[in-house]
Amino acid sequence: MNRRKILLTITSLFTLCAGLFAKGDTYIYDIWGDIEKSPDVYRVSNVLYADDLDLEVGLRNPSSLFAIGNLVYVCDTENNRIIELEYTDKKAVELIRVIDHFNTEDESIINTFSAPMDIFINAENGEYYIADTNNGRVVHLDSELNFIREFREPDDPTYEKGKVFYPQKVVADSKGRAYVLAKNVNKGFIKYEYDGTFTGFFGASEVTYNWLDLLWKKFATRAQREQMESFVPTEYSNAYMDNEGFIYAVTKTFDEWTLLGDQAKPIRRLNALGGDILIKNGTDLPIGDLKWDNAAGIKDPSHFNDITVLDNEVYVAIDESRGRIFGYNNQGFLLFAFGNKGNIDGYFRAPVSIEHIGKDLFVLDSQNASITVFTPTEYGKLIYKATEQYAEGDYDGSAETWEQVLAVNGNYDLAYIGLGKSYLRQNRYKEAMDYFKLKREKKYYSKAFMYYRKEWIEKNIGKCLIVVLVLFLVPFIIKRVKAFRRELMSL
Repeated sequence: MNRRKILLTITSLFTLCAGLFAKGDTYIYDIWGDIEKSPDVYRVSNVLYADDLDLEVGLRNPSSLFAIGNLVYVCDTENNRIIELEYTDKKAVELIRVIDHFNTEDESIINTFSAPMDIFINAENGEYYIADTNNGRVVHLDSELNFIREFREPDDPTYEKGKVFYPQKVVADSKGRAYVLAKNVNKGFIKYEYDGTFTGFFGASEVTYNWLDLLWKKFATRAQREQMESFVPTEYSNAYMDNEGFIYAVTKTFDEWTLLGDQAKPIRRLNALGGDILIKNGTDLPIGDLKWDNAAGIKDPSHFNDITVLDNEVYVAIDESRGRIFGYNNQGFLLFAFGNKGNIDGYFRAPVSIEHIGKDLFVLDSQNASITVFTPTEYGKLIYKATEQYAEGDYDGSAETWEQVLAVNGNYDLAYIGLGKSYLRQNRYKEAMDYFKLKREKKYYSKAFMYYRKEWIEKNIGKCLIVVLVLFLVPFIIKRVKAFRRELMSL
């Protein structure tokens, strides 16, 4: 028995008792869309409340997190302030300062905040962008909290007037262009140049509609049509700017029936033109839970409140419906899902924001006024390592690491697919086909089979030609022999 057969035998034994390893609530979906329990990819390392942060006044309805370097910022909305924290090498979180005002020499500028809902810091120059919601502005500050400018309600014909301007989320690119999400604005992001000039809307969501409603509108009277809700693009709920300058945006406004057909697109990656370029090569669409029922009184699909993107292009989204966290690789394969609604550590009542430092995750719960810190388990580190090795071109190393993953969890479909992809890159097509076939991965199986067939033909072309030649010559020789015999017999 060779090494690979021994490994498969061992992993099959682990598969039989996989439930013993699923100490938490982590899971994935199998090829049939059914839940498979998994060992924990993350575990709670800390849950922080006001006392743990040395805050004299506790958090009140905090709404957003932002992390840069080893610093974490919390928008403490109802307290009209921003909390700056440091995440130390010892996995502890310490209070650095409370930001409740900024510096300005212009007395006409209000230098305090009113219900700030988001903060973004430009990694290039350390400048701050703060969604000062109730003051109806985004405040732009330098790295020393000195006032630079305000982004106010656009004065432009394309912007619908008559609504109070409530900016709620903001990100900015390396050039200082700000992208703002405002309440009741459903044309996408409001885009401002560095100097504060409004330059239009960005990444407007596609219009979705129900065919029955559309049909009804065709036959309804004018008065009835005016009373019906217009077909308008949905609003984004949050955004994250990745290392390459692309905006990951999430939306939670959609009809359930648009999810499985990839019309809702609750997670999007927007390019410079505002188009969605999120890769979806996974077995299932990146929509969170694939099945939803009326468990614990919750019957909605996943509605993502926020998203963060790790340096290895794994993106992690937080679901407000069931308090779950979903992680996907850059191809759209589900790596893990965990979490729930509740009051115990690792569960949430109202998760509103997610961030990361390294591979550690931070989740803000507005109702509990708490921050939960998750760190990867050894099993989780293996999944990340295999993913990163493959992306870096270390296919031998990736295959070895995926084998270690399978030794822990024989139910992990992506490990089989990862092994197949690694072997495909190593030109080991037959082995790749075996792993793809095992998990019914048709796309990559077809690709491996195509290369395997080409390789087989190239190796056996000489033998094939001989066989073809023999098959052609034998009948000819037999025919000539028979003709020769007939000539002899006629003599």
